[in-house]
Amino acid sequence: MAGADRVNNQNQELVATGKLCKAVPVGESMRRQRGRPAGSKNKPKPPIIIARDSANVLKAHAMEVSSGCDVNESLLSFARRKQRGISVLSATGCVTNVTLRQPASSGSIVTLHGRFEILSLLGSILPPPAPPGVTGLTIYLAGAGGQVVGGCVVGTLIASGPVVIMAATFLNATFDRLPLHDDQQVISAGANNHQQYHHQNNHQNIDVSTCTGCRRI
Repeated sequence: MAGADRVNNQNQELVATGKLCKAVPVGESMRRQRGRPAGSKNKPKPPIIIARDSANVLKAHAMEVSSGCDVNESLLSFARRKQRGISVLSATGCVTNVTLRQPASSGSIVTLHGRFEILSLLGSILPPPAPPGVTGLTIYLAGAGGQVVGGCVVGTLIASGPVVIMAATFLNATFDRLPLHDDQQVISAGANNHQQYHHQNNHQNIDVSTCTGCRRI
């Protein structure tokens, strides 16, 4: 009995010190623990804050031209003062005293008097200095009698009531003369192996400064 008591005392000491493993049922020993271990959760990532706009980002604008103001001159003034390029997408409203160049009639310049509703207004406006031919507006108008007239705006475009323009503005624009040198070599080789074209590639970057927000012009 003394030996059995001594063994029991030793087992109790091992259990107390953690050196003796407890018996585990066979089913529990084969079972894997599910889920992530304690303390292994993904830590939340700090938010990404962009403090400065990219040079290639586009900004949407809703511009309202007041009645009696020149739409074309108002857009040119906005681009010059804010140093941003403008891509005009659409416009609603009415204009009067329109001066247009109509390519269908040998490029003649005509001035239309009266009130016309804007059907379409497209174009690009760049602050100076800008390459020639890049800046300009094309407009289509409907008269009181239902006639439709259009052309390139070359003079005044006076707003007859509020004119709302949807546009996108940008900081940088790249001016390229096409076709590019590599593209032209491929085209000339496919058309005629004995004929070669040489063209100087003119690549110009137009950089304008940063501007924020929409303005009423």
